[in-house]
Amino acid sequence: MQINNTLNATEVEKTIKQLSIRILERFPDSGLGKTCQDFLHFTQKNKDIITWIEKPNLIIRITVGLVVLLFLVSLIYSITLIDFTMTNSLIELTTVLESLLNNIIFIGAGIFFLYTLETRWKRGRAIQLLNGIRGFVHVVDMHQLTKDPQLSTKHLQPTEHSPERELSPFELQRYLDYCSEFFSLIGKVAALYSQSIPDEIVIQSSSEIESLCSNMSNKVWQKLSILNEMQ
Repeated sequence: MQINNTLNATEVEKTIKQLSIRILERFPDSGLGKTCQDFLHFTQKNKDIITWIEKPNLIIRITVGLVVLLFLVSLIYSITLIDFTMTNSLIELTTVLESLLNNIIFIGAGIFFLYTLETRWKRGRAIQLLNGIRGFVHVVDMHQLTKDPQLSTKHLQPTEHSPERELSPFELQRYLDYCSEFFSLIGKVAALYSQSIPDEIVIQSSSEIESLCSNMSNKVWQKLSILNEMQ
């Protein structure tokens, strides 16, 4: 029996859509619900990029292969043109070998550049989208920032510039639960990009977003723990 241990982009998208519906059903005019809808549109708009990253780019690979082959043929041909019998002295031989070594190093650097071209191109697109995903983490954090369970008690007197506290304890609990789920799903979307391309920089950036989501979720759970103790 084969076990599938990879994330499915379609299933993650369905879960985000379901969360968006749940938030808007309970909090129709909430900014959190609108943010979840924006994140759903973001994932739908960019899911084709994940597919593009996962598939090998045959045009680039064939082009790079032909150029590398041309480099190698040129190098071999240049070696055949060298008449080593004409190098009567050690200095002349050293000069020829040094020139040949420089050409090999130059061609090798060019081959390495072309070989990593596809990875660097895909990495750039992935990092660009991961930066957009990171922005959603901070937006969700802004939504839950003022949702303090200790300030939901009625005997506390608000100041002139205090944020409005309209949520009941039950509603506050559901709101914070939604925030925690939202953070988790953002981390899953980030993981999709690190899963699609085995690049160290992409994996590190994705891991940083997942760690950020985990830290934000821990903040939410601390609030939920306080809220449960107050009930």
